[in-house]
Amino acid sequence: MEAVRSIYGRYVLNALCTFEEEVPTATQMLSRRADVLRLGLPYLVAMVGSHVAGYAYAGAYRPRPAYRRTVENSVYVAEGMKGRGIGRALLAALIERCSQAGLSQMVAVVGDSGNTGSIRLHESLGFEHVGVLRDVGFKFGRRVDTVLMQRPLCDVVSS
Repeated sequence: MEAVRSIYGRYVLNALCTFEEEVPTATQMLSRRADVLRLGLPYLVAMVGSHVAGYAYAGAYRPRPAYRRTVENSVYVAEGMKGRGIGRALLAALIERCSQAGLSQMVAVVGDSGNTGSIRLHESLGFEHVGVLRDVGFKFGRRVDTVLMQRPLCDVVSS
């Protein structure tokens, strides 16, 4: 889990894709993973040889019960591993697992409207732009937009 924490920590300290400003502790990261798994949602780790190359998970979109068939995705790729298709493979696997689980919608909340890499990745896997929340974040001394994207997973309608 320390490798996952290290990957995420670089984004927290250097990027606008997460609005966290302090790197979570190892205990916090383990707790977050446990929360995802407790909901029966996927938490995936990509390996290249013996090294963690990235990770992705689906989390609850919102806590209210009516949102139970909608998830929000998160994808993070290790420094030096970008451009190798790892993020795409992780997101594609996440979509597949969530579809198989009978979930209906996946939402991407992309921190920073200038994050073209993430936006293009999501577009390439069927996500559509559904909105922009202007100036909802403030990090590194500047205001930051959030881009909302969404894609259907499956048409199962049940409780």
